[in-house]
Amino acid sequence: MRILVAGVGNVFLGDDGFGVAVAGHLATAELPDGVVVTDFGIRGVHLAYELTGGGYDLVILVDVVSRGGPPGTLYVIEPRPGDRPESFVDAHAMTPEAVLALAGTLGGETGGVLLVGCEGADLSPGMELSEPVAGAVGPAADLVAGLIREQIATMLTSAGRKEEKSC
Repeated sequence: MRILVAGVGNVFLGDDGFGVAVAGHLATAELPDGVVVTDFGIRGVHLAYELTGGGYDLVILVDVVSRGGPPGTLYVIEPRPGDRPESFVDAHAMTPEAVLALAGTLGGETGGVLLVGCEGADLSPGMELSEPVAGAVGPAADLVAGLIREQIATMLTSAGRKEEKSC
């Protein structure tokens, strides 16, 4: 089982650095074998190439999102193929959806994809997260760890069922 947790965002734009902060938090956590946590920052093209050749069973993108909730609200979003933009966008402004679209254009198979997003409060220039978003970093890391455990349990259960049927 291979799982990639990709923190994305621009640390110079306030709350946009949320995904990077969560990746930093998870880098010190004990995670199961096969889980890779990487701070991709604004390197969306690099992430797209990693998705095309990484052979991941699950990719969890972590980023700030705008869904209309109170700042600091966490969401788990499962992007659908129709949610992804059809065309390439500016490499310096690549959203998670654009990264997934580029990975598909490059012929990559991404496996399952989840987006753990946090409602931002302030995306203005600056290197500090707002108070509600900073307060969501630890809970988001816990949420990601829970999603990883859930995915591994699901895969083990599925593998056990396949083994039973083949006997």
